[in-house]
Amino acid sequence: MDNRNIETEENLNELLKVRRDKLKELQDIGEDPFEITKFERTHTSGDIKNNYTEEERELTKRGSDEVEIIKAKISALDGTKVSVAGRIMSKRGMGKVGFVHISDIDGKIQLFVKKDVLGEEAYNRFKKLDIGDIVGAEGEVFTTQTGEISIRADKITLLSKSLRPLPEKFHGLVDTDLRYRQRYVDLIMNDDVKNTFVTRSKIIRAIRTYLDNRGFLEVDTPMLNTIAGGASARPFITHHNALDIDMYLRIATELHLKRLIVGGMEKVYEMGRQFRNEGMDIKHNPEFTSIEIYEAFADFNDMMDLTENLIRFAAKEACGTEQIVYQGTEIDLSHFERMTMIESIKKYAGVDFDEIKTDEEAQAAAKAKGLEVDPVKNTRGDIIALFFDEFVEENLVQPTFITEYPVEISPLAKRKPTQPELTERFEVFITGREFGNAFSELNDPIDQRGRFEAQVALRDAGDDEAGMMDEDFLNALEYGMPPTGGLGIGIDRLVMLLTDSYSIRDVLLFPTMKPLSDK
Repeated sequence: MDNRNIETEENLNELLKVRRDKLKELQDIGEDPFEITKFERTHTSGDIKNNYTEEERELTKRGSDEVEIIKAKISALDGTKVSVAGRIMSKRGMGKVGFVHISDIDGKIQLFVKKDVLGEEAYNRFKKLDIGDIVGAEGEVFTTQTGEISIRADKITLLSKSLRPLPEKFHGLVDTDLRYRQRYVDLIMNDDVKNTFVTRSKIIRAIRTYLDNRGFLEVDTPMLNTIAGGASARPFITHHNALDIDMYLRIATELHLKRLIVGGMEKVYEMGRQFRNEGMDIKHNPEFTSIEIYEAFADFNDMMDLTENLIRFAAKEACGTEQIVYQGTEIDLSHFERMTMIESIKKYAGVDFDEIKTDEEAQAAAKAKGLEVDPVKNTRGDIIALFFDEFVEENLVQPTFITEYPVEISPLAKRKPTQPELTERFEVFITGREFGNAFSELNDPIDQRGRFEAQVALRDAGDDEAGMMDEDFLNALEYGMPPTGGLGIGIDRLVMLLTDSYSIRDVLLFPTMKPLSDK
């Protein structure tokens, strides 16, 4: 440790001691803030500041006899006695007059504190407050000469003593790793971070509102399963002691939700956590939030309409517009393009798979484009998917539905009647990323068994992301599942899009982090 780090650590230790001494002093006189159980507040900062009128006021410039006419925002509550509470974020003055800004869920508001109003003893205690302390304040709303809506406090109550100093004012909490590990400090220091998670809540509420208003039922299905199904992903494995069996954290909700369709619950959805034991990057976290939606007697075209309308509704509710900006790029959510996977490959890679009929021809086309293929494992359908990943996906910046996926990579989707090598499936892409996946759901139990068997063969060959055989789900299908449209949307990616967030960690309150002791 160099001398600068030693000095910083010593300074921090001294600050920690000073704050603890202040707490002990309060406790010794019977004013322990941690014994306060409740504080009645009448308003938030937003209640006071967001409802205002503008009026012209005269302002005498400091140090001059000149008078300036300004437009001042005047709170509709001017002259009203209010009670507010929040965290002290700044202090100035402190002679016979002090100013502090406190922060609550809606933002910041200024407290104007005078010694002759508060009283000498209370004012002296007020002067000892630290940035980071949580206080309650009572007083009258007024507008300062500079036009700032404030509260003229006649009582200040310390509600919680901050024993650890906040990050330095002008630089805030900027270390990315520390921000994710100490999200509580990140939320205190960075208003835009708090706004991101407020917006996340609005998005989730909008999605539920949209579906509930259209007759969908929100349901809950198990997070612990004896079979990891519904997606191609590596699961987390845990052990159930009472049953003495290994179980899997769910990787998807699909198979349970489709059981409910069999049971006659015709329009269902579930929004919740999924768990996949895979890599981590700006788009992936081991636990994430998704929504899956199923509607009986509908198909993937209906799901396309639902997806487009749902995303647009969420954008309007959370952002107030369908025209947004993501990482400097304007995105128009009012229009979604539609094209098949084969059409998209022809457009962006110049290869027409309608003219390529065999596995051998597809492998030759891949080699001509410099792609590595396995002549045993890679079929025409696999290679179509490979072309899409390599040449198409990054170009899909504006909202686009890609339809008709090869059956080899769509084990749960219904085949296209006129081209059984393809499926009635789509994925929706925005900013070059996949946001949702949907099918006309496979309801043929015989076909489904064959596809499960193909997945099991891949798993036996070493692919630990391949699916497992689910006999109970096949049993359910044998009772009969109506034609059904199903859709899954990544909630975290949608929040990233609508909050202009670069990384998935920016929209997860507590992203998965490697413990510091293991670094």
